[in-house]
Amino acid sequence: MSVEIRLKQSVFRHGVSEADIRHAFTNPRYDGPIEGADTGNRYIRLGFDTHGNLLEMLYNEYDNHICIFHAMRCRSMFFSLLED
Repeated sequence: MSVEIRLKQSVFRHGVSEADIRHAFTNPRYDGPIEGADTGNRYIRLGFDTHGNLLEMLYNEYDNHICIFHAMRCRSMFFSLLED
């Protein structure tokens, strides 16, 4: 059973297309919880878009869907996540 992926309007704030977000999200290079105080149900996923750009995506996971609320070209502060 596949989980529905929903995109909040805020995900488009940095000019990344829906196709690029979905491609990067479904082909992750890294996926894990966001470290820090009081992050709760927040996760980060890194993946390459259809043009080979590394994206950072932040999302919430629910019982019946995933909601992506942030997507942009990956900032250097997250590069170390790919070293594992």
